Amino acid sequence: MSANEKVWDVVMIGGGPTSLAAAIYTSREDISTLIVEKGIIGGLAAVTDKVDNYPGFPDGIEGLHLAENLQKQAERFGTTIELDEITTIKKVDKYFELQGAMGSYKSKTILIGTGSQWKKLGVPGEEEFYGRGVHNCATCDGAFYRDKKLVTVGSGNSCAQETLFLTKFASHIDVLIRGDHWKASDVLIKEIESNPKITVHFNTKTDEIIGGEVDGIQKVTKIKATKDGEPFEFDTDGIFVFIGLVPITGYLEGSGVECDEAGFVKTDLKLLTNVPGIFCAGDVRSGATAQIASAVGEGASAALSIREYLESNK
Repeated sequence: MSANEKVWDVVMIGGGPTSLAAAIYTSREDISTLIVEKGIIGGLAAVTDKVDNYPGFPDGIEGLHLAENLQKQAERFGTTIELDEITTIKKVDKYFELQGAMGSYKSKTILIGTGSQWKKLGVPGEEEFYGRGVHNCATCDGAFYRDKKLVTVGSGNSCAQETLFLTKFASHIDVLIRGDHWKASDVLIKEIESNPKITVHFNTKTDEIIGGEVDGIQKVTKIKATKDGEPFEFDTDGIFVFIGLVPITGYLEGSGVECDEAGFVKTDLKLLTNVPGIFCAGDVRSGATAQIASAVGEGASAALSIREYLESNK
């Protein structure tokens, strides 16, 4: 029987750490589990050069290797993984039907685990140097820049908080803000203004990320910008972009699943959405912390809630 013909106990949309962790729990308990992933197994974690803050790896671990290990463990217990992109979800009788580009899938429950993606600057060099000087997570990658110069981009609380965090490592940080003022809280702004490691540049637009050879590897070396209408350059060892997250939820349109104002999925304490049988965990969930460790933890919690739901609806 193909994945398209079977009625699954749970279909997990998205193959990142959340779904992989959840699948380890569900499959191990003989809950038939299908993960549908449109891109790379492991999600953002798989394209992270090195994960240095995941428990159990004192020397860190390459993001791709962590994702591969999670996948192997889930598959060892019987998880099935399909490469496809879910486009719609609807309830037909007592089952959910998920339509994908490659086929349709039927399931008793669903776990939304598609995560989110960082908003991009959309400038030359951003994609080319991602993970080699271009980053979005200070907690994940900040420690690699001890005694280095950095650039951060953004004007909100997340940029302010992450910039302050990066001062633990960097020798100096230039903050590039497109507008003429911060959108962060006054408390954070005062902390930044009093920190000698930080220089804030208002009316500054990032135009291009330039790289060069560093220790035999092509990495970020310079940022081209426009400051007060004039060309300006910043020599730097890396750039951290904090201009917001975009949840991957377009396929939920018409499903009835409720999202918050920013588009993140709302859940209760058991990670159940407003639609009975549809659960959500990880970075796509409203209130998530955007950390691999917490995404894995939420995946495990969601799996236990799914088991409980299935048992009570036999």
